[in-house]
Amino acid sequence: MKSGDADLVILRDIDLAVTSGEALAVVGASGSGKSTLLALLAGLDTPSVGTVMLDGVDLFSLDEDQRAQLRGRLLGFVFQSFQLLPALTALENVMLPLELARVDDAEARAREMLVRVGLGERLQHYPKHLSGGEQQRVALARALATSPGLLLLDEPLSALDARVRVRLRDEIKELQRRLGVTTVMVTHDQEEALSMADRIVVMNQGRIEQIGTPREIYEMPATPFTADFVGKVNVLPAIVEQGGVCRVGTMSLVLGRSDLISGTAVKLYLRPEDIALSMNGTTATNTLPATVAKVEFLGAFCMVGVALDTPGAPPLVLNVPRHAVAQAQLRPGTAVSVCLPPAALRILS
Repeated sequence: MKSGDADLVILRDIDLAVTSGEALAVVGASGSGKSTLLALLAGLDTPSVGTVMLDGVDLFSLDEDQRAQLRGRLLGFVFQSFQLLPALTALENVMLPLELARVDDAEARAREMLVRVGLGERLQHYPKHLSGGEQQRVALARALATSPGLLLLDEPLSALDARVRVRLRDEIKELQRRLGVTTVMVTHDQEEALSMADRIVVMNQGRIEQIGTPREIYEMPATPFTADFVGKVNVLPAIVEQGGVCRVGTMSLVLGRSDLISGTAVKLYLRPEDIALSMNGTTATNTLPATVAKVEFLGAFCMVGVALDTPGAPPLVLNVPRHAVAQAQLRPGTAVSVCLPPAALRILS
């Protein structure tokens, strides 16, 4: 898809099928095309090439009026700003799309949806008298009221504080699965995507970088961008040596694979939680001496930065449970050993 500037391509080579009943999360950096993709699915933007099939109908073979009718019948949309009408109560806000669609018993249906999202006692409250979390649930109830075939969520929780965000993502996930509504959600929150989605689409500069389950995206990233964007990762520049070994600085690491060409420059990727830390020494493969450089408290765990006692080796970060940090009395200058398991070291092209 191109923007008004003919030379600026926003999306390219997009090939995506959403399975009925699944929850799909779209993640990526700002400007990667996430919101544009959502607007195309909603029929709000028109692609310069290609099309969108919605329930077997080519969305862009219809005129604007027909497209609007199809949207009203098949789509539910929750915007980042919720877009509730301030002069209407929660009940009236949810009733509005039902009345526009001439649904019988619009009020009964609206009441039912508000009860489902936990707002049965707040029907007559106006948006200004509702918390951010309650407004979000009204917007969700309104989007679901017409029983859409596809629910589109545009950064639905970004305006909420952390505690409300965690609670509501669990509620949305449970409601989506109970109702079986197909959902596409755009979010910049990686934790939100990993916890709520059946599949994740990682976007980069207008292209799809990788599609997979949350576990696949996190544990088996297909590209350096995915590894770096979803979660934290250590990157170690290395040179392949013979016998399934790589040299990082002046140290050698066993990879457990022999399909690499000796002399090739590669980068090794390793998640912080995959690095084992020892105070007593160990003979495990790829165990290296190191010195603690910093300890950053993050609640349930600490991010520990270490400098390997090997010239030319980059620093590493580890996730260590806070109790283990306290027990070992880790602080800058503490001598430790770190183990880089061969199975956890990945080479990405």
